[in-house]
Amino acid sequence: MSEQQKKIVYSALKPTGDLQLGNYIGALRNMVRMQEEHDCIYTIADMHSITVDCVPADLRRRTYEFMALFLAIGLDPQKSILFVQSHVHQHAELAWVLNCNTQFGEARRMTQFKDKSAKNPENVNVGLFAYPTLMAADILLYQADLVPIGKDQKQHLELARTVAERFNNRYSPTFVVPDGIFNTHGAKIQNLLDPSSKMGKTDDNTEGVIYLLDDRATIMRKFKRAVTDCGHEIVARQDKPGITNLLTIYSVIKGCTIKQAEAEFADKSYADFKLAVGEAVADHLEPIQAKYKELIADKAYLDQVMVEGAQKAARLADRTLAKVYRKVGFAQPKR
Repeated sequence: MSEQQKKIVYSALKPTGDLQLGNYIGALRNMVRMQEEHDCIYTIADMHSITVDCVPADLRRRTYEFMALFLAIGLDPQKSILFVQSHVHQHAELAWVLNCNTQFGEARRMTQFKDKSAKNPENVNVGLFAYPTLMAADILLYQADLVPIGKDQKQHLELARTVAERFNNRYSPTFVVPDGIFNTHGAKIQNLLDPSSKMGKTDDNTEGVIYLLDDRATIMRKFKRAVTDCGHEIVARQDKPGITNLLTIYSVIKGCTIKQAEAEFADKSYADFKLAVGEAVADHLEPIQAKYKELIADKAYLDQVMVEGAQKAARLADRTLAKVYRKVGFAQPKR
């Protein structure tokens, strides 16, 4: 980590499904860019994953796959701290203290808890309810200044800020109160077959999801089947959600503006446009996939990255947790 006074950035992804294009455009590519400007701490949030039904073997497999993809896209363990959440026990310990400083009504108001409870009424567990306080612990442990989030996580960040301020007021200043970073261009990529629905790792409509490890033939097939809109214009407009989604994907992948993409395809058919978007995505993912294959075959190296990352994270987390324990009155005998 740099010795300069850079802002600290914290971000985490849950290994509950395979990483897809929406994750890459909305989060991962920005994580790579931010490590050049900030002190970044990036986590594979496996503890959050078990709030829903999860096959243990799949969780272990995806943890390694996520770390390999983190590295393949350009995250550098020499520039950022990369680790697995469950490898740093301080997350769970701080979460308990924060549970005791969070009001029941505050946790009950969380929209994601309501949504997930409605979708899985047979498994409304305490962990799902307390998910936001664990997320707050994740962030506050590292005194993060900035947290990249989407709109669906804004409520959780607000709770983290509320709990941090409450603790600071009650026990004296302890936590940095974090601010959110909101990605504006490409923040929300939609399912190719249902442009009204966000592309997700655990989406049931998988034919509309471009996974980062999809081969070229699969990528091209999915883009060819992508839903478009009435008319023939290739323009980003509210009444053309399918075309707008494809233009967003293309502009981000090619590094151009939406207007430039519109001009490029002004005289093209929808079929030609979808083919071009598919080829751009497949070309962009090809070197990432090649690097991923090298990394996933070297489990010893991935283990090393995880261990060293957890050690770095634990040193930072220990400082915060020791301060918290002292302030709440836990006796800490000298060893």
